Amino acid sequence: MDGIRTIAVVEDETDLRALLAEFLSGQGFLVQSAGTWGEFRRHLEAGTEPDLVILDIGLPDASGYEVMQHLRDRPQGAPPIIIVTGATSPRDRSMGLDLGADDYVCKPFDLGELLSRVRAVLRRARTTVTMAPAGDLHIRFGSWLLKRDERVLVHLPEQRVVELTAMEFDLLLAMAQRPHRILTREQLLHLSHIRKGDPFDRAIDVRIARLRRKLEVNPSHPGHIRTVRGAGYVFHPDGTV
Repeated sequence: MDGIRTIAVVEDETDLRALLAEFLSGQGFLVQSAGTWGEFRRHLEAGTEPDLVILDIGLPDASGYEVMQHLRDRPQGAPPIIIVTGATSPRDRSMGLDLGADDYVCKPFDLGELLSRVRAVLRRARTTVTMAPAGDLHIRFGSWLLKRDERVLVHLPEQRVVELTAMEFDLLLAMAQRPHRILTREQLLHLSHIRKGDPFDRAIDVRIARLRRKLEVNPSHPGHIRTVRGAGYVFHPDGTV
């Protein structure tokens, strides 16, 4: 990784917060520690923007879901987020992913596994395409422009930038590069770098649903990202239904 990355650890358990801060500092990261949403918000207001947030869902002054929503509503959007939660149900995981989390870990967790996920999320968030041919930097489909150099999606008629999480961008890019081909969930997990073998087997479906809400005129009858029952998904650049 180039440069020193800053990680915000937002965790109300004092011992765990101290452990994570010590461990991540020892791995070469700068660490901001906060035990509440209010404390973390003060860091942000002071202009300290982290490269990644490790966020506990059960904070005393706000749920992690509320914190994610606050972060998403900022003009600069949310940094990459890894949820830390004691909840293990698919519904809890779905809520976090649906609100824009890039990954999650369930307590108790192994520090080595957490480190691997931190590095993976940072790689996805900071992926560059400097080695790609210039003509491949932008992919246009329908009324949209996917800008690989800036990792943003632009609605051309309105010149409106649509915020995508790192995983959403990678998933859309994987499909846009392979139009009119049926891609299985397993293939999409691999192509978009979503953790393979995740016990939450709807990881792709959740992100597809989020992309449809951002892309499609009618997400209930999508034109760009079509479901092929029993097979996977297929991407149609022209957006025809």
